[in-house]
Amino acid sequence: MNIQSPTSETPPRFLAIITARGGSKNLPHKNVLQLAGRPMIAYTIEAALRCPLVGRCIVTTDDPEIKAIAVAEGAEVLDRPAALATDHASSEDAVAHVLDWLDSHNELPTYFTLLQPTSPLRNAKHLADCLSQFLTSDFACVISVCAVDHHPYKSFTLTNGQLQPLGRIDQLSVPRQSLPEAFRQNGAIYAMRSETFCAGHTFFSAPAMPYVMREEDSIDVDTRLDFEMAERMLAARCNT
Repeated sequence: MNIQSPTSETPPRFLAIITARGGSKNLPHKNVLQLAGRPMIAYTIEAALRCPLVGRCIVTTDDPEIKAIAVAEGAEVLDRPAALATDHASSEDAVAHVLDWLDSHNELPTYFTLLQPTSPLRNAKHLADCLSQFLTSDFACVISVCAVDHHPYKSFTLTNGQLQPLGRIDQLSVPRQSLPEAFRQNGAIYAMRSETFCAGHTFFSAPAMPYVMREEDSIDVDTRLDFEMAERMLAARCNT
């Protein structure tokens, strides 16, 4: 599929890339666990397919069960090499593999968005809002974030067994309200031009646009506790 140049009448459409390897140490097979009655990855595929700014959705995986679920949910699948599915493999490498494959088939999209399946409370509305804001901006990328619970300037690193302030020493005792606003990436949405990513092999490219999400929509499932919290949130929303 060759992407046409955008016009004022036809906004560009994004390729959604969903990274979903089979292995997971903290929560085995988490991407396919039944979350409020559905495989967890299904929520991310649904968000992509229901977003009007997404024209194509590809799941990159090494796992046959994930592949079968992805196809059943309406996504395309690209088999991920085993070398890119280890505990040490990065999302950047997995995305680069997808883009390289598309480029070799003359299907490289102008824009892509990375959607991690561990963010099941990110929905199509979040995605449409984020991508539409990005398209009307001059930013090089957009990263979804949420406010931090504890300000990083109140934190320490450990060097040779000794605590070292992450910021300045005087900032440890400054009231939080006097410190600059701080956010953390919540893992839900990343988006940028394909050529920007290919040039830097990173999802951060300055100037970076923040897409601020609520903490309750920012659950990133890594542990059983995260999973149970996401399940409670989804169940509560179904009952409202």
